[in-house]
Amino acid sequence: MSVHLYLLVYLLNFLSFNPVEEKYQTAVTPLKNYNVAAYVWPSCHHDERFGNMLWPEGVGEWEVIKKGNPRFDGHYQPRQPLWGYEMDNNPKVVEKWIDLAVEHGVNVFIYDWYWFDGGPFLESALNDGFLKAKNNSKMQFYIMWANHDVKRNYWNVHKFKDDTSLLWDGAVDWANFKIIVDRVINQYFKQPNYFKIDEKPVFSIFSIGNLLEGFGGNIEEARKALDYFRKEVVKAGFPGLHIQWNQGGGSIMSKEAATKFSERVNEMGFNSVAMYNMGGRNEDYLIYGSNSLKIRTQMDSLLNVPVFPCVSVGWDDTPRFPAKGIKDVVHYHNTPESFAALLTKAKEYLDSRPEQPQIITINAWNEWVEGSYLLPDMLNGYGYLDAVKKVINDKTDQPER
Repeated sequence: MSVHLYLLVYLLNFLSFNPVEEKYQTAVTPLKNYNVAAYVWPSCHHDERFGNMLWPEGVGEWEVIKKGNPRFDGHYQPRQPLWGYEMDNNPKVVEKWIDLAVEHGVNVFIYDWYWFDGGPFLESALNDGFLKAKNNSKMQFYIMWANHDVKRNYWNVHKFKDDTSLLWDGAVDWANFKIIVDRVINQYFKQPNYFKIDEKPVFSIFSIGNLLEGFGGNIEEARKALDYFRKEVVKAGFPGLHIQWNQGGGSIMSKEAATKFSERVNEMGFNSVAMYNMGGRNEDYLIYGSNSLKIRTQMDSLLNVPVFPCVSVGWDDTPRFPAKGIKDVVHYHNTPESFAALLTKAKEYLDSRPEQPQIITINAWNEWVEGSYLLPDMLNGYGYLDAVKKVINDKTDQPER
């Protein structure tokens, strides 16, 4: 038996899955209280501050997504949404998202949130889309501060070509940090459906390196900033703040890197660790998944705070990078069935840790430009959403009561 076939059999033993599309009319009510949180990449609308400069066609990153082209035989590009190229800051669109999500077991959206050049970027998806959706009380949300650097040609290579100079530095100073704290507390934390753990609003931070850079690379000063944030949250009437380290993707760490990681989580007072994608990327989704389990096991062994399992739908960011090819794309065994098997493993991980919050993150709800999305498309239809519903609502692995 080939290695690939063995891995497929191994993973699918965990789950008997029927990918045939079904029509669901009611929300998932799993026996356990799992929180399934999908990341939302809010780029598919016209941004008032930087839209003309980045995506002059006025449809946000759809401009780039539509220009995706096949790099090898059988390569699915451009990606084609089943519902068409809808704007993510349109509340009517987000109302459809919310109904679809809760019907299939996704009950939290994690919005990527940006602050560049002293102000917000791509905030309209959350402010005008989600928060103005009439049914948003069905859905919880929280923010991941995506404070990474951005090169000029990263989000529109067709316009900026080979210009890799820095467009935005994700680090912020004390003055901007205080503005961010005030904005986030008053604009988001006070929303009745903002996601909380132990009644504490959750705030995720993507780049710890850039957080440190903003405070001169000084861990003590960065900790002081996070403690300031906590105090302001308490002043606003909450019992505290849950600050989440977002590890991005990742790989197995060396002993030195692992020690540094663990020390920084403790020294800076983070309350949990999550990942934006599951890490360990490989052309074969089954190897990608196997690698991700090893990465999670290592992180779990290093930390005394909860590690929340992440499952990625796939990976294909070739629309952003003309030089990328087959080795940069997850294309073997990248199916709803394989995704469902990994989601089952994430659920088992939580079941073995009943003392920690029961949260699974998924990359992603709508990362069309990176080939990782739950929203229905012309290839798999509702297959990935059906997988979430089946796994999260599966009664076969629940203990007798």
